[in-house]
Order: sequence, then C-alpha cells, then structure tokens
Amino acid sequence: MTPVPLTWYFDFISPFSYLQWQRLKPLLREREKAGEPVRLVPIVFAAVLDACGQKGPAEIPGKREFTYRHVLWLARQAGVTLHFPPTHPFNPLAALRLSIAAGDTPEAVDSIFDWLWTQGRAGDSVEALVPLMAALDVPAEALDADATKTALRANTDAAIAAGVYGVPTLAVNGELFWGNDAFDFALAALHDPAVLSDPEMQRVSALPVGLQRRR
Repeated sequence: MTPVPLTWYFDFISPFSYLQWQRLKPLLREREKAGEPVRLVPIVFAAVLDACGQKGPAEIPGKREFTYRHVLWLARQAGVTLHFPPTHPFNPLAALRLSIAAGDTPEAVDSIFDWLWTQGRAGDSVEALVPLMAALDVPAEALDADATKTALRANTDAAIAAGVYGVPTLAVNGELFWGNDAFDFALAALHDPAVLSDPEMQRVSALPVGLQRRR
C-alpha cells in the first residue's frame, strides 16, 4: 500500500508557521529516509479566514500586539532566530506563488521562510523577492503564470474543503492538528492512532453544543 502522506498547510504570513517549520524539518528528513511522503501545501490564510467568517489575530487590536510579543518569546525559548518583516500583516501572494513555482520543495520553502522570518526581509511583492527568485532559479514571469495562480487557488480550496480553518495545520491520516502548539499532539497521533480513539476523546469529539452566541 502507498503510505498515507502527511500534509502540512501553511502560509508565509504566519510566524507560527515559521516556528512549526523549524520543528517539521527533522520530521521531513526522517520521513524521506523511510520513503513516506510529506506534502507541503502553501495556502492563502486570508481566504481560509473568509471562508470561516473569522478575523486573523493581527486584525484584532490588542491581540495583534500580544501575538507578536508571544511569538517572539516562543522563538527565543526554542532558540530560533526570528526577525519580523518590515510590516505585518503583509501581502503573501508573491511568496506563496514563488514556493509553487519552485516546486514546493523543502529547500524552497525553507529559503522563503528564512528570507521573511530569519532575515526579516520584505516579501510583499515580486520586486521584493527578486534576489530570492534568482537564488531559487525562478523567473519573475513564473509567479504571474496562470498555472501558478491556479495551483495556489486549488491548494486553498482543497484545504477549505478538508476543514482547515487556520495555519499551520498538519493533517495526519486525515485528522487535522492546528497550530504550532499542537505539533506534539500530531506526532503522538502519528505514532499511535489510538491516541484519538479512547472513550473520552470520542465523547468530546461529539459533545453537544449547549449555547450559541448571537451574532
């Protein structure tokens, strides 16, 4: 049987995606040696938020500032270098399309994350990414190609259809694990699917809604 691939949904706009990427890279190498695929799927986080009727953390005053401080603290705790880009939120479409045009290889994804979040450079336009495109041997016209745009839309639509509601999300055997803080939970389920099947896990998965807030 073909191994069920792990699927990682991410957007370069997300600092939490950057942090989880640092933890995911060793797993990618481990799975590659075992011949077990990991799909790297760039998606448009804003489109996911729209589909779910949500605001992003950076769109909520107070939460935006807290999130930036929190992610910086988390990076320092983990020993990960993190420098925010010049502005945030920023338009990530050029970076997402660059990843697709470069084949969504681990090397390309790592280079783009490094550009944005390790070096803290701008990535909100094709022009801002010119040096990185040269390093990845991707011509500028590839980012504007219909095939690249279509692939990004297809990635995002498929993620929404799969139930993805945020980034980063790691899909393990069809189960979704959202957020950098869920990474250990995802690994536990990867190594032992029974983690999700005990009676209390099953009970909370079908827990009735007791109150709904009026909108």
